[in-house]
Amino acid sequence: MSLDPALLDWMLDADPALSWRVERDLAGAPPDVWGATRARIATEGFGARLLALQDPDGQWAGGAYFPKDFDSEGPEAADDAGQPYTATTWSLNALRDWGLDAAVLAGTADLLAANSRWEYENLPYWGGEVDCCINAFTLANGVWLGADVSGIAQWFLDHQMAEGGWNCEWVEGSTRSSFHSTLNSLKGLLYYEAATGGSDAQRAARRAGEEYLLQRRLLRRLSTGEPVASWATRFVYPFRWFYSVLNAADYFRAAALHDGTAPDPRLADAIEVIRAARRPDGTWLQERRHPGRVWFEVDVPAGEASKWLTFYGTRVLEWWDGR
Repeated sequence: MSLDPALLDWMLDADPALSWRVERDLAGAPPDVWGATRARIATEGFGARLLALQDPDGQWAGGAYFPKDFDSEGPEAADDAGQPYTATTWSLNALRDWGLDAAVLAGTADLLAANSRWEYENLPYWGGEVDCCINAFTLANGVWLGADVSGIAQWFLDHQMAEGGWNCEWVEGSTRSSFHSTLNSLKGLLYYEAATGGSDAQRAARRAGEEYLLQRRLLRRLSTGEPVASWATRFVYPFRWFYSVLNAADYFRAAALHDGTAPDPRLADAIEVIRAARRPDGTWLQERRHPGRVWFEVDVPAGEASKWLTFYGTRVLEWWDGR
């Protein structure tokens, strides 16, 4: 299916954090064009707004994973309250995902090494902690900013479960892998490998984690073949830490391009879920908002057509259909 020019123009009319990738991945613009758009992230729009909120000590909101004023016993910590997305890790995730040049944050890695500690046992920031998702974010953010996060890379090898994935609840005794934790771990490992070249052991761990999801067709329980949960087929941007088949398929696209391999045929079920969610006008809807404090909104409310989700959905389908 050829891309509707009006749909492409609609996606291009966006914040630089999105439009540069639309130019590169969908419009076929040359590097000097999308590179110039990407450079604008630091000086306008979402990127500039978030950069302006950085604290003098290198952090955001005064905390590593939670803002300094987060009350773990208060209303914001209720089961249905989500979590705040304003602290350092979430802010770095956003800037990195949007494509900010790490040079803009020169010195931040050293500031965080000196000033930021995890809420869990006051551990040093670049050493990571015990949560797979947090460590995956920190692995990617660290190698992006030039910090030594080789210890976290080894942590993933040491904490991989027998069935190939990871689970943030291993500290509570879980021995079963999690869709959410495994995808976030894979994204961190792939980013680290792309930046450093990785090692044979790291590649083997990544591929075992990929196999965990592929065996389940990205959306089914291995034991019964039944859908794992409604969240797997619910599309929301920003992705945050939540699993969806769109988030996962976009990872497998990146991994295949990195490895120089064709799409795995076991992705077919997930791809058809993504295709079925595309509306006749070529857009995908924002299905909900993950609850929790944010600095500012970067996408539309639930029920409206999302430029971000349309970009990710279109990019995945073009990759799959062009195989």
